[in-house]
Amino acid sequence: MQIGNLKIDTPILLAPMAGVTDYSFRILCKEMGAGVVYSEFVSAHGIIRKNEKTLDMIRFTEMERPIGIQIFGDSPEVMAKAARVVADKFQPDIIDINYGCPVPKITKKGAGSAALKDLCLMDDITTAVVESVPDLPVTVKMRAGWDMSNIVAIEAGPRLEKVGVKAIALHPRTTKQSYRGSANWNLIKELIQTVSIPVIGNGDIKKPEDVVRMFDETGCDAVMVARAALGNPWFFKQATALLLGASLPPIPNTHERIDMCKRHLELLLESRGEHIGTNLMRKQFGWYIKNFPGASSLRQSLVLAKDKEAMEKLLGEVNKNHK
Repeated sequence: MQIGNLKIDTPILLAPMAGVTDYSFRILCKEMGAGVVYSEFVSAHGIIRKNEKTLDMIRFTEMERPIGIQIFGDSPEVMAKAARVVADKFQPDIIDINYGCPVPKITKKGAGSAALKDLCLMDDITTAVVESVPDLPVTVKMRAGWDMSNIVAIEAGPRLEKVGVKAIALHPRTTKQSYRGSANWNLIKELIQTVSIPVIGNGDIKKPEDVVRMFDETGCDAVMVARAALGNPWFFKQATALLLGASLPPIPNTHERIDMCKRHLELLLESRGEHIGTNLMRKQFGWYIKNFPGASSLRQSLVLAKDKEAMEKLLGEVNKNHK
């Protein structure tokens, strides 16, 4: 698969997820075979104001390439300036525009999937970004439409291609659906028939077999994995094996789950420091610590643990107890 001039070896990608796809999680997913990883979505206004917290969300290491930085905003001028700052300061492989976030805090400002209500604004923002970074492929992640009465993805696709977008990731739910109901994979298939650029399918990928099924049912060029990877970076290794016609690798045992959890904690401590790192890890425990005896009480203890030493001790004890 190619996005512009960028060759991607494995067409199974890690979706951008707010509060999740930071450096620590991207590294784990990359090590497990994700073909492209994406940053959390980053505010264009924060970027051009040089907000340090915002810029920290963009920083990445060479190990993470190819990587896409996803930006959001409601103004063509601000989005264009932000894209240029990202390109100059960080040199990612892809600039991705968020037209998919359904969260009211974002859509009320006219950003995220609110652009689906005004395709002319979407055209203007996209054109401005493409023209500001001619040296980088610009991609878009979008929803099907604002609501069931306004499914616009099939109309938006050719417009985005015309202004220079190099790939489209479609999550075929509406903004109003949020994450409820089912993703309509038929819309991915329809979008493919209207554009000649790569289409990346996203939505309702719950197990590795779903990746193969999405390729088969839609004919998409790549599959983007989101919630199925939470606490489960192995997902990419498993899905890739199935895609290559191999058998499904074994489900990680308790030791492997605990070891991955410990590594995630180490990466967070290394990148964010102890105070922020341990706080961010608390939600990760909910995703890793499950499906083995005593998981519920261990999870609660880890979430309440006062510092990294307490967390490390608890994780060490569970490994001893499951010999």
